[in-house]
Amino acid sequence: MIPWMTITNLADTFVTVPAAIAIIIWLIAGRAWRMAFWWTLLFSFGLLLVAATKIAFVGWGIGIRSLDFTGISGHAMRASAVVPVLFYLMLQQSSLPKRAAGVVLGLLFGVLVAISRLAIHVHSVSEVMFGFFLGAAISLGFIRIASTSCIPVSRRLIAAGLIALLPTAYANPAPTSRWIDELALYLSGHDKPYVRTAWRMPHSSRTGNL
Repeated sequence: MIPWMTITNLADTFVTVPAAIAIIIWLIAGRAWRMAFWWTLLFSFGLLLVAATKIAFVGWGIGIRSLDFTGISGHAMRASAVVPVLFYLMLQQSSLPKRAAGVVLGLLFGVLVAISRLAIHVHSVSEVMFGFFLGAAISLGFIRIASTSCIPVSRRLIAAGLIALLPTAYANPAPTSRWIDELALYLSGHDKPYVRTAWRMPHSSRTGNL
């Protein structure tokens, strides 16, 4: 069985963000300017929303205690946003059932990543659910817009891009938590970040690391 950490690393920032950028390049290469714009807008919105919820918690302790929510899972969001779109573009010239199957498979990968985040105890159920559904809304929204027009993306270009992205799967995980902590503390002016364990208590405090 594949270790949960291996699965979660497949949705790391250093893997999924380059993949999302590759999608932009493929669309631009195919002169699908409108779709490149929509993908950039939707995916950027997802990244910003994830970062905003995490910064709000780390810097100011803003979350939802009843749901044990301290920020949207970026791994779950990126996996369910990027992979379904990758499959959709690869299967552009295939039949509708095959394209639909590819999209479903991509969403199932997002579910698997969400489960992996729970398995390694870095997120709560509400956080991975928010992440998965946000990512699914991004990918399905993009696919819905793309379905109204033909996107002349070369399969060879996609294959070459995916091969070029293979080394990212073996890169060390991006230090996104540290980046979020540093930015949140800079913006809030606090010395220490809010942490989940202390935040759960009636009188929360800023000690330790999230």
